[in-house]
Amino acid sequence: METTQTKTPVFRPRRGLRGGHRQTLASFFLARRFDLPPAEARLIEVETGVKVLAHCHWQADRQKALTVVVVHGLEGSSDSQYMLGIAAKGTALGMNVVRMNLRNCGGTEAQAPTLYHSGRSQDVAAVAQNLIDQDRISRLALAGFSMGGNLVLKLAGEWGTSGPAQFRAVATVCPAVNLAASADALHLRGNRLYEEYFLWKLRGRLRTKARLFPGAFDPSRLRGISSLRDFDHRITAYYCGFTGADDYYDRAAASHVVDRIAVPTFILHAANDPFIRILPETRRKILDNPNITFLETEDGGHCSYLAEANGDDGHWAEIQLVEFLRPFL
Repeated sequence: METTQTKTPVFRPRRGLRGGHRQTLASFFLARRFDLPPAEARLIEVETGVKVLAHCHWQADRQKALTVVVVHGLEGSSDSQYMLGIAAKGTALGMNVVRMNLRNCGGTEAQAPTLYHSGRSQDVAAVAQNLIDQDRISRLALAGFSMGGNLVLKLAGEWGTSGPAQFRAVATVCPAVNLAASADALHLRGNRLYEEYFLWKLRGRLRTKARLFPGAFDPSRLRGISSLRDFDHRITAYYCGFTGADDYYDRAAASHVVDRIAVPTFILHAANDPFIRILPETRRKILDNPNITFLETEDGGHCSYLAEANGDDGHWAEIQLVEFLRPFL
């Protein structure tokens, strides 16, 4: 198994939860409790007329603590369980944790006349700059799950050696770095449950946007859509300035820039993730970049990694992510 780590952590699935589908579904349906300090809710303008909502958990001395901006996946939000899990674990270790909603997410549809998509890395950059300017943070890390993982890796690659002086590290779980391959995998028969869930959420969001911004969005474009690729071709690409799904997937993918990442980076990927695919060329770029620690496990599902609770809560991926970031405290 390929990895740049010299000492490789081993993931052992929780009893009865071996396999990509079992892991993925269990993490979605099993409720959790979180011990979290109060969050400051902040609306941050990421471009003219567009605001995103961030929930900020601050240490007593926010300027000295490592600040981790965490980005959720497709149709997630700052209240997704893994987002709350990272916030709880990170703050307990002494980190500031900022749970960032992508535009329109977390109940903010009225704050943006546009849609979110997998290429809007500059929204993450704008949130980071807000924290640098307003809170005078001294150290910054980015973290992301699935689509959020693609976004933070894309931004890190775009920054290269020219990012903010405060930028220290990136950590991701199951990042969707090859968007086209992952969208097509989502349409496989065994993955249709996940695809239908995403489509149900995306259709509802577009209808909400049409009500909030009359004339800007046409719900009739949803007719005949039966796959995520269809949605991205007829909706995402159409309303976000791409010529079609292929153009969107290509231009939004972090795979083009992972070789330029210049800070310590962690990528955790499960070989049995039902629908996230990492293509051979992208894998080579990742493995050839000495700044990237790539850990591929046999099991874990999609952004799940449920292990036995052994002095912790058993959410193994979250533990690996915060442990990777611990040296930057």
